[in-house]
Amino acid sequence: MTHLPDSISALIAALTRLPGIGPRSAERVALHIVQTDNASVRHLAEAILHARQTVQLCTVCGALTEASPCRTCTDTRRDASLICVVERPVDIFSIEKSGTFRGKYHVLGGKISPLNGVQPEDLRIADLERRLASEPVREIILALGTDVEGDATAFYIAKVLTRPGLSISRIAHGLPAGSGLEAADELTLSHALSGRREMK
Repeated sequence: MTHLPDSISALIAALTRLPGIGPRSAERVALHIVQTDNASVRHLAEAILHARQTVQLCTVCGALTEASPCRTCTDTRRDASLICVVERPVDIFSIEKSGTFRGKYHVLGGKISPLNGVQPEDLRIADLERRLASEPVREIILALGTDVEGDATAFYIAKVLTRPGLSISRIAHGLPAGSGLEAADELTLSHALSGRREMK
């Protein structure tokens, strides 16, 4: 049996740590890289390093951006009275693909999960409360997954942020039970946003 060179095995092991890449995919990518010309490989490596060094979290909403505040936060055409609360920065991309939401965002940075040691104070809930004091927000839309932790986080936020003049709703039907936003297509997310219901 022919063994791969150690450097290729190390590259495959590094690639399998990336989300969505299993051992076979990692092997195909690694073998492609080592057989590609040096200029292409250097360009790929430089693009990865550049993205990692320049992308940061928006100091206002927590989205991925190269400049803070991000484009969404500084876009005066967006409805500042609506804030869509999501778990992770990548969830914003999923909602934006639906093309139906024109408000602003707030990234929690996770969800409440006592079993995993994540408490409410570990999330960006206090930052959201500060935004309510300084921005003209009249509705918060909770776009969290439909698993147990997502439900617990949504109910906790609805409880602590309840105040006169503020509506708190949650995206509606269409999301697969027990999953996050990345599992839903653009049309499903569009229907879920338009069919949101107020949390009591």
